[in-house]
Amino acid sequence: MLAGAVLIFSLVMVLIAFAFRQRTPASDEAGRERLWIIKLGIAFPVAVLLALLGYGLVVGERLLPRAAPDVVSVGAEARRMAWTFTYEDVPGLATENVLHLPAGRPVDVAVTTADVIHSFWVPRLAGKIDAIPGHVNVLRIEADAPGAYAGRSAEFSGPGYDHFAFTVVAHDADSWENFVTGQAR
Repeated sequence: MLAGAVLIFSLVMVLIAFAFRQRTPASDEAGRERLWIIKLGIAFPVAVLLALLGYGLVVGERLLPRAAPDVVSVGAEARRMAWTFTYEDVPGLATENVLHLPAGRPVDVAVTTADVIHSFWVPRLAGKIDAIPGHVNVLRIEADAPGAYAGRSAEFSGPGYDHFAFTVVAHDADSWENFVTGQAR
C-alpha cells in the first residue's frame, strides 16, 4: 500500500508541475491537455479502482462462510476479559482464552457476547468481526500452517480492554485428532 500511495503521490506531483509549466501555442496545447486529462485523469484512476475492486472481491470471497465437507464449526462467546470457545465436533468441550483449530482447514467461528460489544480479531488469519449481544456473526478463518496466533478484542469494552487477548493454536492433522479424541474422553 505504501508503494502504491507513493506512486500515486508522485504522479500527482508530476501533473501539478506540468500545470505550472511554460505555455505553448494554443493548438498544440489543447491536444496535449486532452491527452493528459483522458489518459491520466480518467483512465489511470479507473484502472487502479478496478484493480482494487477485483482484489477486494477475491479476498472477500475467501472469507465468506460457505458449506464445505471439511469445515470445522466453533462457537466463540465473549464476556468481560474472557473468551469461551466451544467445539461442535466435541459436545461439552469448552476452552478459555485458547481457540484450538486444525491447520489447513476452514473454520467457521460463530461469534457472540454475553455482555457488551466486543470484537474477534486474529490479524494473521482473518479480518475483525464484532461480537454483539443477542446476535451471532460468523467469520471463516483458516491457518495455513500449525502454530500459535495472537488474537485480540479490538473494541473498547471498558477498563482493561487493551489487555483482552486470546490465543489461537493451529494443530497439524495428527495433533488435531489427538486434541479432539483426547478431549472427547
